[in-house]
Amino acid sequence: MQWGMSPQTDPPRAEPPPLPAEPTSPETTVQMDGLEPSRRADGTPSARSVRVAEAAGLAPEAVADPGQLPVEARSAIPLQQDGGAEKSESGLTVAIAFVANLVIAIAKTGAALITGSASMVAEAAHSWADTGNEIFLVVAQRRSRRPPEPGHPLGFGREAYVWSLFAAMGLFVAGGAVSVTHGVQELFAAKDSGDYLIGYIVLAVSFALEGTSFLQSARQARREAASMDRDVIEHVLDTSDPTLRAVFAEDSAALGGVLIAALGLGLHQATGTAAFDAIGSILVGVLLGLVALVLIGRNRRFLVGQEADPRVRAATLRALLALPEVERISKLRVEVVGPRMVSVVGDVDLVGDENESSVAVRLRAVEAKLMASPAVVQSVLSLSAPDEPSLTADDEPRSPASAR
Repeated sequence: MQWGMSPQTDPPRAEPPPLPAEPTSPETTVQMDGLEPSRRADGTPSARSVRVAEAAGLAPEAVADPGQLPVEARSAIPLQQDGGAEKSESGLTVAIAFVANLVIAIAKTGAALITGSASMVAEAAHSWADTGNEIFLVVAQRRSRRPPEPGHPLGFGREAYVWSLFAAMGLFVAGGAVSVTHGVQELFAAKDSGDYLIGYIVLAVSFALEGTSFLQSARQARREAASMDRDVIEHVLDTSDPTLRAVFAEDSAALGGVLIAALGLGLHQATGTAAFDAIGSILVGVLLGLVALVLIGRNRRFLVGQEADPRVRAATLRALLALPEVERISKLRVEVVGPRMVSVVGDVDLVGDENESSVAVRLRAVEAKLMASPAVVQSVLSLSAPDEPSLTADDEPRSPASAR
């Protein structure tokens, strides 16, 4: 963020008005109030204070209390870009999806060999693609959590979108393209299926296992969506967590694919026409291709740079205005740099009239306070020009004179 200093001594600023109801989760409130103390019992700086001070370019002693923000700021700065718990459920969601898809893939492959059903072959290809994708998502989670380093000051959060993009492309090729190709081939083969009962049993078990995985991803999405005042589908599409989006979308497509495959198999058995089964395979492939294209587009959006949700930006703005050192803000940019991670850049005006060196130290201290939030990877502040309009808590610019 970038901040500024007033060219003259300013009168004391009025207390910030109460914050409007901001969608927060119980986990967020607990974590904000339960931050690690800035100093240990013996008076030495805590590990978190040292880490925050180093990131801001200050000695630990220069940041008096980076974690103890005003009440307004503690309730406004989001711990995560999506408002969820600090330890996201995404790891559990991916693990459940991986186990379910692996078991399903093995079962569907066996059923496809026994029945010769084109729809079952498409479903087997789909499940193997999903199983491989979960490995990509695990890599995405692990690599994106690496802390910032000198060569990567914003951390490695965007790696999550790279690996999730690979997973989406795998779903498109190994799931969608293979299913459509096989379906077209079988459409003209007129091959009879074998034991239909085995196919139905495997599809029923697959539906139950996919449903279990879907319920976990839906539960996580519902909890996070409530904290951001979104509906579930809106949250899944807009969340900065690509693993939640991928698992939710893939499980939804899997449940739809099972129903399509069962319908194709049933029509084949009832009519004796293998074309219905082949058409089912083609429809499953088209469904997977559409889901993959949506996932590819969402990951691309975050890779090229995505502004944080307006509610997150508004919360960050209120938190900054609540700091006693900050007189006004003239510019603020909050950009997503990874799952539940943001970078904050802005121009501010500090209270008082001090020399340049003192202002620089105060700016670094304000940056450190913002970086006390685990969601803020980087905070870069500079001075506002006297004639730049101020941002208010409702994000409506006003003149510098009216800000005082």
